[in-house]
Amino acid sequence: MEIASLIQEYGYVAVALGSFLEGEAVLLAGSLAASQGHLDPRWVFVIAALASFAGDLPYFFAGRRYGQDVMARWPSLRGRKARVQRLLRRHHVIVVLSLRFLYGLRIAGLLAVGMSRIGTLRFLFLDFIGAIVWSLAVCSAGYGAGRLLQTLLDATGKAGGISILLAAAPCASVLLAATRRRAGLRRGATSARSR
Repeated sequence: MEIASLIQEYGYVAVALGSFLEGEAVLLAGSLAASQGHLDPRWVFVIAALASFAGDLPYFFAGRRYGQDVMARWPSLRGRKARVQRLLRRHHVIVVLSLRFLYGLRIAGLLAVGMSRIGTLRFLFLDFIGAIVWSLAVCSAGYGAGRLLQTLLDATGKAGGISILLAAAPCASVLLAATRRRAGLRRGATSARSR
């Protein structure tokens, strides 16, 4: 099922589930729908922040209770855990606040934070603030893109808007591929250094 169909059929439930699973694409689609008046943008923001926060808790508490067992079972997480722990020693506030923005480190990062000496209440407070910032950033991007698209459609007509979308889609795809490739190269360099 496509993301747009999920939003159309399930609305806020889809936003909650996507945010719980850290699905920026679902939240962007929900924000786009809000920009067109299909959903209330305030509820999209609140639901996404709460669901994202709730989605982090199982990993954090799993790290607290079962961290060593998880690392033994999935050795591929060790390099990421070591990277996060180095960052935590120097900048634990920034790491917890920005963990959901660091591509490829969410699960291992939350496990590492759970295994660290950061107090539970401190983590909960910082992670909740991080969830609010993440939700606000993604919702703003989706809502802003939807309003911009609507303005372009109003100014250029349907054919002009479709032309703009067709021109923008390849650019967005190239940018996304480059970002993912760069993240993969960084992970490869980090794992090579840790060997």
